[in-house]
Order: sequence, then structure tokens, then C-alpha cells
Amino acid sequence: MFCLAFMRNTTEVDSANRTICQICRGYYLGSLTDRIVVVYFTHNEKEENKMKKYELIKYFVIDVDGTMTDAGIYYDDMGNEIKKFCTKDAAGFFAAHQVGMKIIVLTGRECKAVTRRMQDLSVEYICQNVKNKKEFLIEFMVEHNIKKEELAYIGDDLNDLQAMPLAGFIGCPKDSCEEILKIADYVSNYKGGYGAVRDVISYVLKRRGEWESAVKAVYKL
Repeated sequence: MFCLAFMRNTTEVDSANRTICQICRGYYLGSLTDRIVVVYFTHNEKEENKMKKYELIKYFVIDVDGTMTDAGIYYDDMGNEIKKFCTKDAAGFFAAHQVGMKIIVLTGRECKAVTRRMQDLSVEYICQNVKNKKEFLIEFMVEHNIKKEELAYIGDDLNDLQAMPLAGFIGCPKDSCEEILKIADYVSNYKGGYGAVRDVISYVLKRRGEWESAVKAVYKL
């Protein structure tokens, strides 16, 4: 790849004494000719910063309805609310715990089925009936001394929208609302309730180089 910016005075030297283009952030490797073209290596600074971003994550905030479930709400004959969870998501929870991450389940509804399933998954923080997720999360972050870059958020709908910018990474199912699809760092290929949570967590852990080893440890592979 080539950068004509190197033909102008747009270079700087980094701490490792490498010549970098101030425009493209590519590293100078050498010229093909003395007159025209300069080769650069696109070890992009933005990509490097992205990788660092994944390494800083310590917590996953995860919505329930439409994220861990298919967004359907079911009631039995006694009026009790019933949820259907995707068993495939469990691998994501277990892998996150294996590498030392903590899970914060944050939902605007309250349901015994959520409590039961999250206990099965050893979720550290089960926060239900939260009507204002942004305000709640701000207080939670202050109380637990959590920085933005240490937080990842997985959600799907408008009640997550205001809280999501508090996180350094945003993931969502493929059937999320348009507003969230626009701001997500990663959009899963799976719908909510069909493995999207596992997919987003694995996306993060793979970029940290931890997914494979975590899964092997959890499942004794």
C-alpha cells in the first residue's frame, strides 16, 4: 500500500524512533524510487487502540428481554411471568468468568425466572426493576469504582440507549433497534435469545486471545 502524504512534510517520529505519517498513521518502510512513491506499513494506531480497549474490559452489563431472550413475555395460568433463555449463551458467561470478568444483569422488569437463571450462571450482580438504567449504572460505577473503559454493554432496545455510552464497548443482537445498531461496536450475527450474548462475549475474548483457552478450561477440552 502507498501513501502520497509521505511526499509532503507530514511525518513524525514515535518513541521507538519509527517514522510515522501524521495523516495515515502508517510506518515508513522505504521508498520504491527516490522521486515518487513511499511504502508504508498499515499497523494502524486506531487498530492498536481497539485491541487495548478489549484488554481493559472487566465487566459485562447485559440486558435480559430481547438480548438474553427473544423479547417474548409469557404468562402461565396463574399470571406468573415466564422467560425462555438460550442455553448456548451459558458458554459466554462461563468463559467471561474464567478470565476474571464479572457480569451485571440489568433489566427494567422483575421476574423469578431471571433470578433463577442468573443464579444458575453465577451472575455476580442481578439488578431487576431498574427503570432508569443510565442513572442506576452511573451510581453503580461510582460505588464500585468502575471506569468507562472497564465496562462492556450488551443490549437491544431503547431503554438501553442512554446507558450504553457509559461503557467503553457496546455489543448487540442483530435484531436490535435501529438506534442501537448505529452506535454498536459489534453487531452479532445472532438474534436476541438465540446465542447473541455468547457471540458478543466470544468476540471480545477472541480479540484478547482468551476465548479458546477459557472454553477449554471450562469444558475440560
